[in-house]
Amino acid sequence: MVALVIAEHQNQSIQAGTLNVVTAATQLADEIHVLVIGDQAGEAANAVAKIKGVTKVLLAQADYFANQLAEPLSAQVVAIAANYTHILTNATPFGKNILPRVAALLDVAQVSEVTNIISADTFERPIYAGNAIATVQATDAIKVLSVRATSFEPASLEGQASVEEIAVISNPALTTFTSKETVKLDRPELTSAKIIVSGGRGLGSAENFHAVMEPLADKFGAALGASRAAVDAGYVPNDYQVGQTGKIVAPQLYVAVGISGAIQHLAGMKDSKVIIAINKDPDAPIFGVADYGLVADLFSAVPELIQELG
Repeated sequence: MVALVIAEHQNQSIQAGTLNVVTAATQLADEIHVLVIGDQAGEAANAVAKIKGVTKVLLAQADYFANQLAEPLSAQVVAIAANYTHILTNATPFGKNILPRVAALLDVAQVSEVTNIISADTFERPIYAGNAIATVQATDAIKVLSVRATSFEPASLEGQASVEEIAVISNPALTTFTSKETVKLDRPELTSAKIIVSGGRGLGSAENFHAVMEPLADKFGAALGASRAAVDAGYVPNDYQVGQTGKIVAPQLYVAVGISGAIQHLAGMKDSKVIIAINKDPDAPIFGVADYGLVADLFSAVPELIQELG
């Protein structure tokens, strides 16, 4: 069996989650090919070639791939899909944009948010906001899988795979790129950060959120996240949201401040290695998953914590 991993990248570099998807692919096939689709994406292809477990890197380059539109990318995947038993990518907005189209064009079922691989055709995935785990079997000749990267360890960078440039499909021209807005972050990106501090509705306002959470994030050198309640209340933008409908994270340390722990939020962070919760409600669900819990008023506890951290 040969598996194909679709790399998520920015032409010059790859997203860290691609390393986790490669780890998942090694549990399915002896041979792993990684497809890099982009424009002037040679640097990304060379970076992928260093991932342990990758046997070949396929590079498809054209100017109409530059903005990663789903239609040409999915058409390129389908053009070579017959060579593979499994097609995988990360369960991020990138993967969620491409894989349903790939599955539809191949007329196969997609298995989404895979968290565990039992065999080459049997997988586990969370349902009901992570409250239950479904075991599903895919009987199609080609298995199309989105992988929850946080459930797999990242592959090491000890590989020496070859890079092969392949023929590209003609541009389907079904959509037109208009513009792109890139948010520049002074902090680590949420999905790749090793430490995350998140604030919830308990902070009371946008002013309080920034006044309390930013010094704490600075002290830890952490990414800054938020619950859906905090986002819906307008404390921070949507890209801060951690949870089932936000970003799925699994850092080494997750600090939840003023977050009650709704199911939706827990589904996005409960795989974190160490969880610390600060909440004044001793019955808050967040304490059910926390390794360390502090029942206290966050407005006094957080400044004291910052002071203790020096």
